[in-house]
This record gives sequence, C-alpha cells and structure tokens, in this order.
Amino acid sequence: MASFLNKFQDAVRTFARSPRFTKDPRKLQFEVDINRLFMYTSYNSLGKNADEADAEHIIDMASKASFADQQKQVQENIHNQIKNLCTAMDAILLNVNEPQESQSKATPSRSGLSFAIGRNGPTNNHPDVPKTRPLKCTELSQRLKDSIGYTLDVKQSQIPHSEAGQGLFLNGEATVGSVIAIYPGVIYSPAYYRYIPGYPRVDAQNTYLVTRYDGTVINAQPWGYGGETRELWDGSKMLDAKLNTDATEKGSDRFWKMLSKPLESSRVGNGEVLERRNPLALAHFANHPAKDTVPNVMICPYDFPLTEKDMRAYIPNLSFGNAEEVNMRRFGSFWFRWGSRNSESNGPVLKTLVLVATTALCDEEVLLNYRLSNSKRRPSWYTPVDEEEDRRRWS
Repeated sequence: MASFLNKFQDAVRTFARSPRFTKDPRKLQFEVDINRLFMYTSYNSLGKNADEADAEHIIDMASKASFADQQKQVQENIHNQIKNLCTAMDAILLNVNEPQESQSKATPSRSGLSFAIGRNGPTNNHPDVPKTRPLKCTELSQRLKDSIGYTLDVKQSQIPHSEAGQGLFLNGEATVGSVIAIYPGVIYSPAYYRYIPGYPRVDAQNTYLVTRYDGTVINAQPWGYGGETRELWDGSKMLDAKLNTDATEKGSDRFWKMLSKPLESSRVGNGEVLERRNPLALAHFANHPAKDTVPNVMICPYDFPLTEKDMRAYIPNLSFGNAEEVNMRRFGSFWFRWGSRNSESNGPVLKTLVLVATTALCDEEVLLNYRLSNSKRRPSWYTPVDEEEDRRRWS
C-alpha cells in the first residue's frame, strides 16, 4: 500500500508542473487537488483487491484525462460512497418491514442562528419526521462501525499545543480514498456573505467556518455535536458555550459588530428533516497537524444532488437563500453578480464538503491541512504543511 501511495504522490508533483495545467495559481491548486482526489477515490472504488497494476493504470488515466472528466469522476466516486453510507444507516435506523410512520410535525427550537438571521415565529408548514429506531448517538456510531468498519469520535486532541482542544478520531479502519467525514452546517454562497453571523469579521468568534474553491462558505457552528434524534433542523442550534471559551471578544471585534451588523433575513426556509445522530457529520472537529506531522485526510468538494430524496436526511447541511438565484464570479479578492440566474444542468445541488483519507487509517486522529492564508497573521500553533500550496490556494 505504501508504495502505491508514494507513486500517487510523485505523480501529483509531476502533474503540478505539467504545461497542460492552468497558469492561474489558485486554479492550479484546485486542479492539482482534484487530480489527487481522482487517484485516491478511483483506487478506493476498485476495492480491497486493487494491486500495483491498478495503481499504475489510474496514474496513467490521471495524466491523460481532462480536468473536467476527472472532476466528474471524483463526484461520482464520492457520491457512490455517500450512497453506501446512507444505505448502511438506513439499515440500522429504519425498519424496512414496517410502514413508515411519522413522528409529530416538530417545530425546530429557536435560538442562535434563527435570531441572528431574524427568523419570525414558527410556521405550521413543516414536513413530517419519519419514525426511526430510538438509538442513542453512541449506539448508532457503534453499529455503523460494525457495518462499514469505522466511525468517528470527538475527544481531547493529541496535538501538543494548548489551543488544540478537542480533535476528531477515526475509530476502526479505513482505506485510502474513503470518505471519512462530512462537513455539516449552513451553506452560504458568495451572494449571501453579508448574512453570515458576525459579518464582516466572521471568523473573529467562529473557528468552524470553511471555504470551498468556488467561494461557498459552510458554517458548522450551528450543528455542534449533532443531536440525539432525526428532527426538523433549521440551523438554529449552536455549539455548546464551553467550545468557545477560548474566544474572547476584543474591543476591535465589538466595534466591528456594532459597525457591521449582519443583514437580517429568514432565507433558510422552514428547515429540513436531518439525521442529527449522523456519526460522520463531525468534520469540523479535525485539527491541523503539528510540526513534522503530515495530514491524513484532504478536503473534497461534493455537490449533493437534491433529487436524491432518500439520502437527504444524512446530508447535514442547509442552504442559506436560493443557491440558484444569483450567479457570482470572482475577480481577484472580490465576488460580483454576473449575468442571469445560475442554472444547474443536472438539477439543484447542495455544495458541501467531505474529508477523504489520503492514506490507510487505523484508530488515529484525523488531521487536515488547514492551508491558512499566508497574507494574514497566522496563529502561533500553525505550521504550514506546504507553503507553496498555501500561497496558491489564496493567491
């Protein structure tokens, strides 16, 4: 296995210097990442019987296939894995031999994000919540591990610095290219940045934000640790206060809050019925590796097709506003409205993120390269994994 991974890594470095890749640094890094994800996830899709010849064939395909084709294949590979995960959780939570009854039409609790975006009183236009087996999070997590071979735990990080706090741990074994975790929370397209709580200093009191290459921001803070049931969720539940005790509000932060209050809106709708016990909806707890330690997962954009109704409960995200309302285009550091409404040729999607294993994992902490911008002051604990990648990512 190690020799296969070394070949993949060497191939990625070679492809990054290839003249067929774009010269734009930011886009170059995106293409390199997709190239890497193409190799990892394609290898994973071959199953446990994949050998060195298969690895060579995948590397050859990665050197010849267009970026668009590789991107499409990555989406297909990830979607197939997500579908298998959903099927496994359905088998655990649903009794297929009984007709599906509904729990009460629950009204989501009102706090946190719902106040931040100015939600009015609850409406009665809520979908039914299907009845599921009354398993606790820990029970579902263990049963998922029994089914797929791994699950996730959140506990004290092993990274040796005072701000590491809690970390994400893989419990079990996972092969290279496996989807390890899903990044949960509320999704904001560039058109709705000003609605992110705390705008424009959105990260001053929130370390649970992540940005895709296309500018989509996901705020995992409302999701927290998840919940103990399948329920109607509208993004209103915040992380426990104890998780934010290290974030102290400075005078400048108070000034920005007063000066730039987020725009108020109720554009997350009435919420969605989501499985809050999802054991894999914990990607926001992954830490950056310590010095001289390499990451073992990488971020992968995943566009979940909303036509997959049977899988929707296991995708722990809500979209703020209508993602198809406004087409945005990036020029330098700024986003501008561009043309007419954006249309998806294959139907509406949720622009989410997952973590993909870049090596075989076994009972260890999940480490993700944060790739913090080198144009801003970085935390003292941050050691770049690859300074050149950081530079390209935020160029």
